[in-house]
Amino acid sequence: DVIKVERLPRGDDTRRTIPPTIDGESAAFMMMNRNKRGVAINFRSQAGLAALRKLILSADVLVENFRVGAMEHYGLGYEVLRQEKPELIYCSLSGFGRTGPYAERGGFDLIAQGMSGLMSITGDMPTDDAQEPPPVKVGAPMTDITAGILAAMGILAAYVHRLKTGEGQMVDTSLFEAGITHTYWQSAICLATGVSPGPLGSAHPLMAPYQAFQTQDGWINIGAANQANWEKLITALGAQELGADPRFVDNAGRLTNLPLLVALLTPYFHHKTTAQWMATFDAIGLPAGPVLSIAEMHADPQTQARDMVVEVEHSRLGPVKTLGLPVKFSDTPGGVQHGAPIMGQHTREVLREIGYADGEIDAMAGSGDIQATAG
Repeated sequence: DVIKVERLPRGDDTRRTIPPTIDGESAAFMMMNRNKRGVAINFRSQAGLAALRKLILSADVLVENFRVGAMEHYGLGYEVLRQEKPELIYCSLSGFGRTGPYAERGGFDLIAQGMSGLMSITGDMPTDDAQEPPPVKVGAPMTDITAGILAAMGILAAYVHRLKTGEGQMVDTSLFEAGITHTYWQSAICLATGVSPGPLGSAHPLMAPYQAFQTQDGWINIGAANQANWEKLITALGAQELGADPRFVDNAGRLTNLPLLVALLTPYFHHKTTAQWMATFDAIGLPAGPVLSIAEMHADPQTQARDMVVEVEHSRLGPVKTLGLPVKFSDTPGGVQHGAPIMGQHTREVLREIGYADGEIDAMAGSGDIQATAG
């Protein structure tokens, strides 16, 4: 049970991340907050803060993503709360972490991608005659998503510790560190050689050929990442002469001569469509896959078979489509049970669960301490 707490009067900024909308509701907010219950509280009111404190102390885990110092300002810092509830697991997810010279800076995914080095390795490979291209960020919010995954892993590790000792702890991670975790190939190269790798387009810094090639009607990714798959590839292409070329005889040579190798391989892929090449490569066990648009991915039979696009009920809109659960369990199957909450949809329900009477809730709503919207 995940309870999302929004600050009154404006609530989560993502509610205003528009367009697109579905009948006035932010599509971005609905995607990010499916399966959560929603509570709206005025942090500036004494009664609102008291309700928030009571809610936190009823929980197993608190996750907050304010700037460092904000929770302390409200009297809800870890050191204060652990005195009242030593078993509380308190997760702080910030731009740069709670220590270091940048601890008090705010952070967004774009900032973290740039400072973690991700933008220096993303984009097309520069050509000799071209000006240095502008930096490119990864299309998806990599550090936002990865930081959430790292936080969840850290919380689970802290929970295991609590099962053994009864003690909670602080779990601290950041967008900056999330970005750094994605540089392990490039960091390995830089730490070994002192040279910072640059962008390679879709190519791999340590294996070749391992990238996208253009076909008659689209693009296909080829994972010829070892010698066996390289030999499968050139046989399927009818390019066996490349296997005898001393420049391409092993992975080190193929990496050293990658631009030439790509130039020689590319014309072969123009002879067939992506689907025809997929049939060929599937038949010989060569890892390959089409480059799909988001809409094509949604319609793909594997996406459908894995329930990665599902329909759920939204309290105001009715049935809406959203992404499904990317982890499957043999004995305790999960799923997306409901859509994102409207503002304050579950405030009354949650406050009742932690001991508030309806009369108290009505009074708090009337005073602007909370928003309790019927869902």
